[in-house]
Amino acid sequence: MKLMGLMAKALQTEAKKVEEMMDDGMQSVRITYYPPCPRPELVVGITPHSDASGITILNQVNGVDGLKIVKDGAWLPLTFLPHALVVNVGDILEVLSNGLYKSVEHSVAVNSEKERIAVGFFFNPRFDAEVGPATDIVGPENPPKFKRKGMEQYVKDYFAMKMEGRSNLEHMKIDNDGCRQ
Repeated sequence: MKLMGLMAKALQTEAKKVEEMMDDGMQSVRITYYPPCPRPELVVGITPHSDASGITILNQVNGVDGLKIVKDGAWLPLTFLPHALVVNVGDILEVLSNGLYKSVEHSVAVNSEKERIAVGFFFNPRFDAEVGPATDIVGPENPPKFKRKGMEQYVKDYFAMKMEGRSNLEHMKIDNDGCRQ
């Protein structure tokens, strides 16, 4: 909640609104085990995607590299930093910020010699919250880039889609005339 409050402050939006949306929100944990593979080029650890969450906090438990992100259209491997957590901006935070924060498209590759263990903590709004751009960010000079929908519907739509790239986020986009792209 502290991290979400600081991100809201950086956006110059009311931290209280963000905290109300996220307080007592849906949280989940995913523990992922990637066994070593002698031919890692033949295996996909996790397909490229962005997280549907507000934020994701990742603990790379045993320090084995494998996480890759897209930056400026190119895949970059992340190097493990001991005693550090990885914080990913998720699709909900990109929507809330009206695109000022960008959700991180990422994937995971397996290691040829070592197992990789990661624990992801996903933080989301309350199930009764509405997901959409913060009302004090949008206006005539900055029209909404994403449609609004209830969190319950957002989750249903997410699980109805294939986890591929930023597909869920793309589904939320609108054009400047207010029509879905």
